[in-house]
Amino acid sequence: MRFTRVLHDGGGAGPTPRPATESRTTEQRMSEPDPEHGWTGAGRDERWDLCVYVAGSSPKGQRAIDNLLRACEEHLPGRYTVEVVDVLKNPARAAADQILAAPTVIRRFPAPIRVLVGDLSDNDRLLIGLELPQSGSQPR
Repeated sequence: MRFTRVLHDGGGAGPTPRPATESRTTEQRMSEPDPEHGWTGAGRDERWDLCVYVAGSSPKGQRAIDNLLRACEEHLPGRYTVEVVDVLKNPARAAADQILAAPTVIRRFPAPIRVLVGDLSDNDRLLIGLELPQSGSQPR
């Protein structure tokens, strides 16, 4: 049985489908950042898909969840989904996603994929590591 739960949906009815056409030229690779969207490839209206891998109900895992939700509310209001996966209940999923430590946060969308390990208590590292847009920033 696969254990996942959506901890928080940052608004809306569900994930916005990804556009069929990309705003990037064919010369740019999918994982290459796009300066037009603040180097993340994320337009102002795109939803962010994040996944947190935790080991049970550990304090460090709970801090990671809390810190991630706080940052998302501040920098991505209404535009994010956070999925929580307990690696103790679903080790096959953790192995398939090559999770070696918990807590681990993965930004699956927008491209490129980003991975952070730890409780995310260093706010600057969290913002830079996940390439979260600054509050109120507009794409160029």
